[in-house]
Amino acid sequence: MDAQFLVSLSLIVATFALYIGIAFYNKAKATSDFYVAGRGVPPIFNGMAIGADWMSAASFIGLAGTVMLLGYDGLAYIMGWTGGYLLLTFLLAAQLRKYGRYTVPEFIGDRYKSNAARLIAALATIIISFTYSIGQLSGSGIVIGRLLEVDAAVGTLIGVVLIAFYSAFGGMKGITWTQVAQYVILIIAYLVPVIFMALQLTQNPIPWISYGEVISEIKTLDQELGISEYLVPFTEGSKWQFIALMFTLMAGTAGLPHVIVRFYTVSTMKAARWSGAWALLFIGLLYLSAPAYAAFSRFILMTNVAGQAINDLPAWTAAWIDTGKLSIADGNNDGILQWSELVISNDIVVMATPEIANLGIFVIGLMAAGAMAAALSTAGGLMIAISAALSHDIYYRSINPNASEKKRLAVGRWSIVIATVIAGLTALNPPGAITQIVAWAFALASGSFFPALLLGVWWKRSNGPGVIAGMVTGLTVTLTYIFLAKYGGFTILGIIDTGAGVFGAAAAIAANVTVSLLTKAPSKEIQEEVIDLRYPEQMTYKDGAVWMNDEN
Repeated sequence: MDAQFLVSLSLIVATFALYIGIAFYNKAKATSDFYVAGRGVPPIFNGMAIGADWMSAASFIGLAGTVMLLGYDGLAYIMGWTGGYLLLTFLLAAQLRKYGRYTVPEFIGDRYKSNAARLIAALATIIISFTYSIGQLSGSGIVIGRLLEVDAAVGTLIGVVLIAFYSAFGGMKGITWTQVAQYVILIIAYLVPVIFMALQLTQNPIPWISYGEVISEIKTLDQELGISEYLVPFTEGSKWQFIALMFTLMAGTAGLPHVIVRFYTVSTMKAARWSGAWALLFIGLLYLSAPAYAAFSRFILMTNVAGQAINDLPAWTAAWIDTGKLSIADGNNDGILQWSELVISNDIVVMATPEIANLGIFVIGLMAAGAMAAALSTAGGLMIAISAALSHDIYYRSINPNASEKKRLAVGRWSIVIATVIAGLTALNPPGAITQIVAWAFALASGSFFPALLLGVWWKRSNGPGVIAGMVTGLTVTLTYIFLAKYGGFTILGIIDTGAGVFGAAAAIAANVTVSLLTKAPSKEIQEEVIDLRYPEQMTYKDGAVWMNDEN
């Protein structure tokens, strides 16, 4: 065993022990603990938990790599994912918290007074969360596979066991405090390498300022090599694809069930809004660093790896080739590695760069621990969302409403175990790169939940038949476009599978509005409930007037 392996393994084992210890200490003992952490999480810590829940393997592992390979076009991911939190915080978070339910399907079922709508929403939750979890488990497989120098598939199976254990045991209460610890670890792990690279390349420890110097040098290198320029927009896709992807990620963010449920864990509407504000701050630390990380990684690869003799490449290349995520071929048989002969997956750029930049074994190990924290934190939240849909929205609300609390907790825990195993088996042969798979999940959320929640909160005329038509139409259009674009080569205005949400959302809103107007309006009581959601908790809307609760 080499020193790097021992350091990385020690850091990962230590952090795993921390997560499991937190889960044990905060074990869910009641259904409110399991689903919404007892609704007592302080906003600043909920913001950290949201940040960890949000900054998944796609953000931590895949985002900088995507920007490195796509250049300007990769910024759609950063702009879309960040902008989505503004939509969620200002349009939905506080209002959904005031309604006081456990899950998104439960809100939809009760707001629209429709069991069918709740069941469709539960099914959509499972589909979206399952798709998203495939990307997380695939990411955990890459990290563990590199650490143990085994195939990524073996690493994925190891990740399945870990996630199933601590998610099922702690529930939302355990996961919340585990995610706080995971956020601290992942953000330190992300910032340390990018700061060290800034010092190494620019002699300035502030990467957000100094990486502009590296961008200028990359531009010159691109021109010398005759490759697509890093800063030129729409070289990897059309302008419409950029806009569609950005919208899909924004609307998907505002409709992701595992993110929305985090706002149910606080005590008040005000706390929900502050949770969103803190989350934006914590998420921004990573998202503002990703472009700098991408620029540094690309520059180091272009100057320290490309152009070198293939027989003299550093040892890290052999280790990453073993994972199946890196390939090197001497296409022109000149013995020199050209930029075009280096094929690196965007999923390994962040993990490999500390080795490429020779930042030392501790930084490499820290990065591995941070990547695992990112993958595990989001996967845990996704499993809770799937479990809640199965055990609460389907089992308790539809099959066995008289189930005891003990029975409901048992069904919830077994749901997590089964869902994690199935997602893990699917992740053994993922259908795309991590960021691509995650983008599909966002497209499905933007085509189903975002329209249902937006109209459910802000349009009192929307009714049960309308939301059913909207969700079914939105899911159908989104899924159809994803399959046609990925496997059939069909596109509209150059919009590929990752931008499918723009069509799903438009179709869902049109179907919801049309059917709602053609069918009976909701009762006066429901319409007043909808208007009431827009007022602070100390106020209540009733009989056409706003009342203070202490006077009502």
